Formats: sequence, C-alpha cells, structure tokens
Amino acid sequence: MRIDIVTDTFSPDVNGVAMTMRHLSSGLRQRGHRVNVIHTGASARALELPSGTAPEAEELRVGLPQLFDIRGRWLQKRPDAIYVATASPLGIAALKAANALGIPVASGFPTNFHQRADCTLAPSPAVVDRLVADGIANVHMLGHGVDAEMFAPRKRCERLRAEWGALADTPVALYVGRVTSDKNFDLAMTTFEQMRQADSGVQGVVVGDGPLRGQLAARCPWVRFVGMKTGEELARHYASADVLVFPSETDTYGNVLLEGMASGLVTVSFDYAAAALHVRSGENGYKAATGATPAFIRHALGALALRSDHPLRLAARAAAEILTWDKVVGEFESRLEHIAESGGVLPKLPRASGKRPKFSCLSVFLSDIHLGTAESKADEVVEFLKHIQCRKLVLNGDIIDGWALRRGGRWRSSHSRVIRKLLKMTEHDGTELIYLRGNHDDILERLLPLAFGRIQFLKEHIHVSPNGRRYLVVHGDGFDSVTTHHKWLAALGSVGYDFLLKVNRFYNQWRAWRGKEYFSLSKRVKAKVKSAVCFVDRYEELLQDLARHKQCDGIICGHIHTPEDKQIGDIHYLNSGDWVESLTAILEHHDGRMELVRYDEFVAGCRQREGPELEPEPHRSWPCGIFAGAAD
Repeated sequence: MRIDIVTDTFSPDVNGVAMTMRHLSSGLRQRGHRVNVIHTGASARALELPSGTAPEAEELRVGLPQLFDIRGRWLQKRPDAIYVATASPLGIAALKAANALGIPVASGFPTNFHQRADCTLAPSPAVVDRLVADGIANVHMLGHGVDAEMFAPRKRCERLRAEWGALADTPVALYVGRVTSDKNFDLAMTTFEQMRQADSGVQGVVVGDGPLRGQLAARCPWVRFVGMKTGEELARHYASADVLVFPSETDTYGNVLLEGMASGLVTVSFDYAAAALHVRSGENGYKAATGATPAFIRHALGALALRSDHPLRLAARAAAEILTWDKVVGEFESRLEHIAESGGVLPKLPRASGKRPKFSCLSVFLSDIHLGTAESKADEVVEFLKHIQCRKLVLNGDIIDGWALRRGGRWRSSHSRVIRKLLKMTEHDGTELIYLRGNHDDILERLLPLAFGRIQFLKEHIHVSPNGRRYLVVHGDGFDSVTTHHKWLAALGSVGYDFLLKVNRFYNQWRAWRGKEYFSLSKRVKAKVKSAVCFVDRYEELLQDLARHKQCDGIICGHIHTPEDKQIGDIHYLNSGDWVESLTAILEHHDGRMELVRYDEFVAGCRQREGPELEPEPHRSWPCGIFAGAAD
C-alpha cells in the first residue's frame, strides 16, 4: 500500500509521538509498504512543512495549515490510506484534503475530529471507553511497543553511576521527560526529597529539559539535571538507575514507563495509560490510584530496597520483552488495510440517533452454537452480538452442526441471520473473525488453514492479551477419547443428546405452564452422574497440560457445553459453554481481563446501561455479570 502519515513531530525530535511515528513508519516499510511522512522537520522520505512552537515546550513544533500543498501532492500521488497522528492546523488541513478527495483516513488520539475519520486509534482502554461513550464509531486500541534490545539491564554503567556520586549499593531515582508543570514534575521532586530523607545516600537524576529546569536545579542541588539524552546514551542512563519515578497523569500513553521496565527498573506510577495496561502492582512494578499522592510516595520509598536481582525487577523486564513494536506495527497495518479496502465509507455513530453505543471490548469467544439444529439459540446469538463492538471474534468450533444437517436437520432463517451478522461485523466494524473447527463441523479439517479477507479458518489459535498472557484457543474435541477414537459412538451420543434436548423442551413448556423456572436435564446429568463428572475433570486436566506444553498461561475451549472460569495452579482454564442451553461467552476487556458472561445478564445489563434513546451519558463500567458456575 501507499501510506501517508501526517504528524507535527517526527525524528529527530525527542518525544513520545515522534518516537512512535518513527517505529510505525519504519515497520510499515519493512513490511513492503510505500510510506511517506508529512511533518514539520527535515527527514528522509518526508515532506517538510512550516511550523510554529508550542507554549512551555519550544522543542515541540505545531504544523501550520498547508491545504493546497497537501491536496496537490495527493492529486499527483494518491495514497491508499492516510494516518493523521496529531491535532493541529496541519492535521485539520490533511483531514479536509483527504475527505475532499475521498481518501480513507484514520486519526490518532488526541485529536478533535474523530467523526470525520474512518477509524480512530486510541492508546489505552480508558481512552477507547471515553470515545465510545461519546458516540464515536470504529474506535480501536493501538498500544505502544518498546525496543527491549536498546533498553536493557546490561547497559548498566558503573562509571556513569560514579559521576552521579552513587556507589555500588546506592539507590538512584530517575525521572525521564520534559521538565514542565503538565508532567506533574512537582510531585517528582517531592518524591525525590522524601526518598532522600529515608536514605541520605539516594541520588536523584533528571533526564530531560524544559522551562522549570533552572528553578528546580537551584531548589534541589543534590539532584543531577543531565539534560536531554537519546539512543544508547539514554539507555545507559535508564539501566544505571534503580527506581523510575513517573508521576504524569496527562500522558496519553507513557513510553517512558515501558523503557524503564525494559531496563529492569522499579517503576512507580499512577494507574493510568501504559501503567494501567502493563503494571501489576507489587509484581512487576508499583502503581497508585490516580491522584493518590501519599500512596505514590509510599511506593517510591518501598522501591528503594529492591536491588537489581529482585524478582519484581526481573518480572518488569520479562513483561517488557514481549511488548514488541512488530506486534504494534502489525495491528496498525491491519487497521489501515481495512479502511483502504472499505474505500473510506465506514459508518459513523451519531451521538443522538437511534443507534446506541455498544459494549466495547477487545475479543469475544463463542463456541457450540450448533446452527442447523432446532435447539440452537440463533436469535439470542444475533441479539448478543448486536450489543458488542470488538476487535477479534473467535468462533471456537461446532458453530454449524454438520452432523445434524447430514441426519436431516433443518436450516432456519434465524441461522442465516447469524452468518449475516458475523459477516457484517467483519465488513463494517473491522472485526477479525477466527473460525476454529470442532467435531460437528470437522468437514473443515481438509481445508485448513484457510483465509480470505479478515476471516481465518484454523485448527487452533494462540491469543495474546494486552497484558502479555498467552491463551491457547482450541475446541477441545481432541481430548475426548470417544469423539477421537469412536466416532460412531460419539454420533450415537449426539443423537441421544438431541433427544434429551427435545424431551427437555417439552418438559420445560409444562414447567412454564405450572409457573416453574427452567430446568436442564443435561446439566443435572453432568452434575450427578459420577462418570460424567470424572470425564469433565479429566478433560480439564488434559487441556491444562496442553496449555503448559504450548507455553501458554491459559486455555480457552468449548466442546463439553460446560462453561467455566477458574485458575488451577499456573493455568487459567476457560470454557465458553454453548448456545443451546448455557448461552454463555467469554469477553476480553481492554485491560486483558477475561470474563465469562451469561446472555440474559449481559443483555439486560446493556439495555439498562443504554436506557431510553437519548444522547448517551459518559461511559462507566457495564454490568455484565460474571457467570461462575456450570451446574446451577
């Protein structure tokens, strides 16, 4: 693809946006795309435009509007997609030119023209939730990566530490960033002073520059203000410290935090942006609730005792190592390819229309819908998906029941609506659809792997959550010896199960007439028959062993129609249940948390949250209802 990136700041500027744009543009070029960067500084393969400076940050330029220059360029060399990274007169001019020429455009955050872009890429779950609550459609999270080769503990330099006045065991507290009030720098200095009082040997180091530098250097002469550093020199400064103090509550992400973690430091931050995504307080860093200054300082004081070989510092490094830029570039590429393929006509969600904001999450896992059977709750599946906006949808086997259709099962119009809804999610919402074959749709086995557009057909899938946890996603029939080795017996069992469901249906009609609640015969069998209980237990154990063998932290399966969410030792076991009786699914939230939800509770919670068809209120947490048991 031909891709143009519009940004006010770019290399050699030293700031988070410039660094991110450098990684994204170089990563896209390595993947074979033709990338041009339109920005305000001189650089190879870039169009330089006039700029001004930002107040309190003279090193940051603000692009001036050049509508006709940009439009003329795109008339001669039309890009397939455009990414507008920053909100400025330059960004607004680029967006107007793209809209006038009908070129697909994605916007970054913070910008103020999301409704005029075909998709918006936000850096954190909190920002995604806020934009969705404001009625912005097609919002997706695009996190950041870190160069773990550049930023690494091995760059520690004892000579540099000696220049700071630090001995081998002297704790060094580090701040990296602009020395400005918007970075909450006063709290950084207060924390340094408190650390100095707790341990008189503590050395404070500030890497960065800004208008407050002279004033603060006079106030705290024992703090080393070393100015701006880049590249290897910056990496040595990180690795030669022990504690990274990151007090900002305004950064849209916080690349500094990831660089500190990759360097093996104890990071102290607020539960915000990058820290909310990647720091597990007390395990791989420390974080305080936003605005909780006493807790922030208390964490910083506790960090002084943690030496370089402490498990927390080793865990910080391990967490950063998996946050590669290659993954981020891949997601960025996917988003731009999607808007390019759609022609830049993705639907917008008006703030005060009949359409209501959907529940936003990263991923949804469904299994065992059994389309083609009378017992499939197809209408409920469609209703459930209507309330969902997700980046990835995994159909974990037995979606279409080929066994039932071969026995003369009837395909209903409601079953077709499920297929149409799934295709619509891939086409209109940009959802990635992964279909894993099960035993009832094992006809797919001979075709795997298969992909077209945003749809993939696979046998198994490794899912990596934003917090770095790896989940093996597999239907699970391979660990059912009857299904694997005695297919005739499994088919007979399927007939018996279908008969049981039919009896159950008439039985529950009678119970409803008597005013009694729904009763599941199959669940009672699973809960009461000893052999069934033993089978389920053994099934779960085998799948946990498989997850360990695949070096995964958890497993997501289906097949046995028994929804479950539990942690057993080091493995997180999740079973998504079915859409015949349980009507359950697994949701992955933007912070990587997995939740098992039941259809009726989830939909009721969404409707309660939506309320009447009025302009939506600011987004808060949605009452989804965790489904914790399988044999109620």
